[in-house]
Order: sequence, then C-alpha cells, then structure tokens
Amino acid sequence: MNTVLVTGGTGFLGEHVVQHLLAAGSYRVRVLARSRSPVLAGLAGQSELELVRGDILAGDELGEAMVGCDAVLHLAGMVSRNPDDAQAMMRIHVDGTRRLFETARALPGPGPVRIVVASTSGTVAVSTVDEVLDENAGYATEIVAGWPYYASKIFQEKLAFALGSEYGIDVLCVNPSLLLGPGDRRLSSSGDVLDFLRRNIPVVPDGGVNFVDVRDAADAIVTALQRGRPGERYLLGGPNWTFREFFGRLSRVAKVRPPRLRIPDSWARAGASMIEHFYRNRGKEPPFDRISVEMSQHYWWIDSTKAERELGFEARDPGLTLHDTVRYLRQDLAAID
Repeated sequence: MNTVLVTGGTGFLGEHVVQHLLAAGSYRVRVLARSRSPVLAGLAGQSELELVRGDILAGDELGEAMVGCDAVLHLAGMVSRNPDDAQAMMRIHVDGTRRLFETARALPGPGPVRIVVASTSGTVAVSTVDEVLDENAGYATEIVAGWPYYASKIFQEKLAFALGSEYGIDVLCVNPSLLLGPGDRRLSSSGDVLDFLRRNIPVVPDGGVNFVDVRDAADAIVTALQRGRPGERYLLGGPNWTFREFFGRLSRVAKVRPPRLRIPDSWARAGASMIEHFYRNRGKEPPFDRISVEMSQHYWWIDSTKAERELGFEARDPGLTLHDTVRYLRQDLAAID
C-alpha cells in the first residue's frame, strides 16, 4: 500500500482529494496543513489517515511528514484576487514549492518518486477571444501579468518542472478550471456564485467561463498518481459557456433573476477600479473589484480531451454541479444573508 502526502489537504479541493484517496482503498494518506478541517476530523479514526499540523514554508513538520512517502499531491495554495495578497501568493506557490522539492531531495532515505502539482487552467488557457485552448497553448504570461494568483501559478509550474528534472523526481501538473460543487467552506472558488445569489453582479460580462465539479477534479488527481505521464499537464474542465449562458443556467437552478445590463468593457473596468479604491481606502472589501471585472472580459475555455484519454476524466452534468453548489451555499454553509 503506497503512502501519499497531501499538502493543503484541508482546502476545498484537498478535502475531496483526501476522501477519494481513502475511498480508493490502496493508499495510506498523510495530510500536512496549517488549519484544521471538520471534514477530515470526522475521518481521523481511519487507520489509513494521519493528520499533521504544519506549514509548508517553515518548521520541521514538512520533512517529517514526507518520510516514507512514495508520492506527494501538492495542493497547498492561496486563492485571492486582491493585489495586496500578491507577495503572500508568490511565497506559498513558489517558495513553498521550492522548499517541498528541496526537502524531498534532502531526505536521508528514499524520498517521493512522484509529485503531482495542483495548478489552474488559467496558466495556459485564457484568451481575449472566444477560442478553446488545450495543453499545447503556451503560458498566458502577458494576459495574466496583472493577476497575481495566475502569475504565481505560472512561476510555480515552471519551477516544479525544472526541479523535478534536476532532482530526478517525476512531476506532472493537473490544471482544473473554476472549481464548483459542495464543500467550499472558505469560498475560495464559489464566491462568484454567492455574489450572484446575493444579486451583487449587476452587469453581464462579455467573456466566457469554464467550470468543473470539484469531485470530478479530485478523482482525476488521484488517478494521475498512477496514470499521469511525467512532464505533462492535464486540463480538467466542464462546459465552455459565455457568461450570459452561465448566468442563465445558474438563474434557472437558483430561481434568481440574472443580470441583464451590458456596458462597454472600458466603462466596467473604470467603474470597478473607482469602487475598489473607495472601499479599500476605508478598510472594507469592495462588492466587486478591477481584477474580477478584467477576468470576466476574457475567455477561459478549455479542451479536456487529453485528461479524458489518459486519466479517464469525465465531467458530470454541469446542471448537477450548479445545483449542488447552490444547495451547499444555501443550506450547508448558510452563507446567504
């Protein structure tokens, strides 16, 4: 039975990945995370699960947790659209990844032979026009330069592939699109859906979105442990919809009227910048921000054929994902005022 270390196992994706690993029945799972998880706490009695409290950036816990592990699922990260969080995201995604690989190399005995890095489709699959992109698209460095989260994930991917080659560790990346589904306690991915339910989205953006059920993404990540090819990237996504179609589908599921106002992109960006500046100067979170508006004016459409062929990835009916996301926000999380 292989032992797998999961960093960031208490996050939205991490909790689902841990549950999928345990359900597979062929893994001992060790979770390294800074925070506690009510979901994993409920599973802590299982002999195949070990929870380690620690920080990927500091302390001895990372090295201790990695001893005896055959592979690492590197999910530790931070999701934010706030420019003030740029440095923190760079430290977690880049410095944390470097420390992970250097720790693996410095182990006194055999270290992990495979590291799977959870990235995002936005490192390569984002465009100013309505095109569907696959893994052959180059890094979208120029487009995402002003969006700290995606910029830091590009640096993370490049570093992981380079260190894997240098240290003799098999490395591959899995790149899900927008993660939706139940269980997003921190609203790291489903915050836009919550804004829709609260009627905080007044304008229909001109771009397009792709989303994937977190449970399908977790299943593919677990499969990548055995079947993923070293040095490869796997895009995981569901439907490619315009934002008008996305809001229309979400409207029918949630029984909430969708936004109908359309304004020129330049007006939307200028208005968002002014509102964001006003709120942040007063120490408050703005109802919407410049980066979110800019992102919504792009197309995040992807082709997941490679993951379907090599990992057996299959996206469920998107209507079910939207239904479960809305139900979780309304009932389980009770996040709506």
